[in-house]
Amino acid sequence: MQRKTKGINAERELVRLFWERGWPAVRVAASGATKNPSVDVLTGTPERKLAIEAKTTKDRRKYFSAGEIAQLTTFASKFGVEPWVAVKFAGEQWYFIAPNDLRKTEKGLCVTVESAKQYGVIIDELIVSAK
Repeated sequence: MQRKTKGINAERELVRLFWERGWPAVRVAASGATKNPSVDVLTGTPERKLAIEAKTTKDRRKYFSAGEIAQLTTFASKFGVEPWVAVKFAGEQWYFIAPNDLRKTEKGLCVTVESAKQYGVIIDELIVSAK
């Protein structure tokens, strides 16, 4: 499967998972294709709104450029929503990690399966937590 198609399908899966839990959600189709900060998924309730950068990987770790995460946090700040990174590792469920919980590397930021399990939350925890 092409990388772009894989990413689109992952974003659609997240949208479906949020809707199944009563959280309206939309996929932002132009994310990553413009110079302006953008995100992959927007979801929320009247009480709480989230901006999500979504990634999937076959590896045991996922790297992000500092620019990717800066775009997420800038968009979230200007839009008045919470920024989250959603990562799905092969054979695992989705984990949601606050940008501040990503580990800094020489070239950017990183999350591993282990750190996602330690610092992240799964979707059912995310939608009830008061972060």
